[in-house]
Order: sequence, then structure tokens, then C-alpha cells
Amino acid sequence: MTSIGSNEVSALATAGPAPSQAVPNEAAATPQKLNININITQVNLQVHLRKIPLLAQLTEEEMSRVKAELRIKQYARREVVLHKGGAGDSLLFLLSGQLQVIDVTEDGRAIGLRMLAPGDFFGEIAVINGSTRSASVVALTPVLVAFLPRSTALHLFSHSPSAANHMLRHLAEKVQRDSEFRALLSIHNTSRRVYNFLQLYTQKKPDNSLVVENLPTHQDIAIMINTSRESVTRSILTLVQQGIVEKDAQHRLIILKPDALQKLIEGKV
Repeated sequence: MTSIGSNEVSALATAGPAPSQAVPNEAAATPQKLNININITQVNLQVHLRKIPLLAQLTEEEMSRVKAELRIKQYARREVVLHKGGAGDSLLFLLSGQLQVIDVTEDGRAIGLRMLAPGDFFGEIAVINGSTRSASVVALTPVLVAFLPRSTALHLFSHSPSAANHMLRHLAEKVQRDSEFRALLSIHNTSRRVYNFLQLYTQKKPDNSLVVENLPTHQDIAIMINTSRESVTRSILTLVQQGIVEKDAQHRLIILKPDALQKLIEGKV
């Protein structure tokens, strides 16, 4: 399980088997309080709130209020964490695992909107607007999620300059990322769409290596870019065979030849 940060809060959670079906609604899965025993296999998870970017610069008084109000829940792979249309009664933080934000078209197709990694927060639009959830969120792996009540989150945004500034930057980056993703979806060539997706999620490391962390499954990528799993598999296999990328033991995709990948993205090869 992934640990996050420094000003720590102890919590007991389970890593046991989880139900295969999604919870029927957000309210039905009542978040568990921190410091409780949820039985089966217990894991002493140190939740270090200071490493969650939105909370990193809070005063001790503000952090104490967050700790007192925070609730935690565990979800199984493929379980629904948030349902589109549900009540926007809390701001959520991903503590461990990986989530995918999805929407469903009128004909029932799932469209992936973005991926979430540990330390990310989500559900902020409904919290700020007082509206219902605009999309669903599904667990790609077993996850641990923290819930902060809407009233506490709004108090932070109005009384903590650091939280307000971080939220403004986050919303600006979200608009930019959504614009980039719409441009990606407009690409007709499927392989180029896959290559653009990989570039969009590539991170530059301190050693200057280029890496896609926690590479989603081919099926999850296919949902994100509106294509088939087979098309994603063929495109990534082509990159591996040409020595442009390689997968490592940590389930990361290493970009070995960024210039070659860029040429494929631009359709020059």
C-alpha cells in the first residue's frame, strides 16, 4: 500500500477480498472513521496528510480540523467510488491505488476522462457548486479514499490562502488538460491517438528519464481514448519492437527514444 506524506495520522484498514459489483450509490458506502478496526487483514496505514498537495501548507489549526473531520474507506478493483448524479457532499482524496474518472454516453459506452494517482483530490466541482457529481469514478486497483465533508472543504477554500491558491492552479491545469485531451480524441488515426496518450501521461524524472508511471491496462487506455483494447495492444507492441519504449518491473513504461515517438505522433514515419 502506498504511504503519503508527513504529519501523520494512523489508520487501520483491510486488504481483504472485495465484492465484484459496484456499490449502488455513494451514500450506501458510508466512509469509515480513521483509527478503526475494519477486521480481516489489518494494515497499519500511516496517512501523512502533509504530502497531499492541497493540504501541504495548512496551518496546524487547519490541519487539526481536517483530521477531525476526515473519514476513510477502502474500495475493491472495479468498484464505483463516485456515481454520476450523486450528491456532492464531500471532497475526496486518493490515498493509495489508482482511479479512473469516466462518463457514460447515451448509447451506454464508457468514456475515460482522466486518471487519478495517490495524493490527487477529486469531486471538487460538485463541492464548490453545490451540484451533483458530473462524472463517475471507478477503482482500477484496490484503493483507499479519504472523504472530507463539503462544509469543511468550503471553509478551507475561504479561510486558507494556500488551499485557495492550490485549488485555483488545479482548476486552471484541469481546463488545459481537458483541452489537450479533446484534441487527442479528435485524431482519426488510432495509433497516433495511443502515442499522444502516452506522451500526455509521460513524466520527466530527476535523472531526465521519461516515464509513464502506473501504466493503465490496455482496456483502460482504450476506454480513455475511445478505441479497442486490441488497437492499444498493437500500437504499444509496435513501440516496444522498435525499441522506442520498454516496460520495467515496476509496471512503468520507459520512453527510450522520445524523438522517434514524437515523429510517430506527428505522423512523419
